[in-house]
Amino acid sequence: MWQTVWLMAPAGQGGGGGGFLGLLPFIVIIVIFYLLLIRPQAKRQKAMQKLLQGVKKGDHIVTTGGIHGQVVGVKGNNNVLIVKIADNVKVDVDRSSVGRVVSPSEESVEENIGKTGS
Repeated sequence: MWQTVWLMAPAGQGGGGGGFLGLLPFIVIIVIFYLLLIRPQAKRQKAMQKLLQGVKKGDHIVTTGGIHGQVVGVKGNNNVLIVKIADNVKVDVDRSSVGRVVSPSEESVEENIGKTGS
C-alpha cells in the first residue's frame, strides 16, 4: 500500500525553486517593522536632539523631572544649564534632562493658573 502512495507522489522539480518567494514574508515583515517602529522613533530622537541643542539663555524649560524654570546661563562645555526656578534659587541641570521648551503662550497660561490657584 505504501508503495502505491510513494509512486503517486508528484515528482520533485529539483533545485528547491522558490528561494526568493520563501524569503518574501520575512522581507515584508522587516519593511513593516521599519516603517511602523524604527523610522518614527528615529524622527522623534532627531527632533529631541535638535530641541536640546537649541536651548539657549532666556528659554523657559521643563525638565524630565518636572521642574519648571528659565535658563539663565550655560556652564562647562555647553552641557550644563543654569536654571532659575525661583527668586534667588538657581540649579545646575544637565542639558539632556530638558524635557521640553515652553513657548511664551504656554508660559502665560501657567502663570495665570499659578496666580488663580494660590
